[in-house]
Amino acid sequence: MSNDFYTSSILPYAPIIIKICRAYTDSQEDYEDYYQEVCLQIWKSRANFEGNSKWSTWIYRISLNVCLTLLRNNSKKVGFSEEETISRESEEEHRFSDESLHLLYEAIKKLSEIDRAVILLYLEEKSYKEIAEITGTSPNNTGVRITRIKKRLKTLLDGKIN
Repeated sequence: MSNDFYTSSILPYAPIIIKICRAYTDSQEDYEDYYQEVCLQIWKSRANFEGNSKWSTWIYRISLNVCLTLLRNNSKKVGFSEEETISRESEEEHRFSDESLHLLYEAIKKLSEIDRAVILLYLEEKSYKEIAEITGTSPNNTGVRITRIKKRLKTLLDGKIN
């Protein structure tokens, strides 16, 4: 990957990639792997960008697709040993310095894969139309889904996540 491409076409959209990767990972190591894979896939598929949507929309789609694919592939792995589980929990506890942000991400992780994607886009202040375009649904469906997701997150956060 050329440094120029990374600097001009990926780095300005790093916050998008970071938020999506964080929402689908539980450790710093996984997060770094996901981020790197997203960047690689953006670079590999750059010639496929037809300009029918915004570059940021295309970045969202690739980021979501890569994270969902990696999440599914990782869920097929054998379970963790007790030592690995304790290590992962410790990493997760220290990942965010702001407790409310940490709780929000924990609540988001309790959502289904598609609901995570929708709420992350909503938190990025994307319009219903943009969210619908990225997720392949209608703007009306997106609005209904966001209302339900907000209720679910409120319930989770009021109960401090379970």
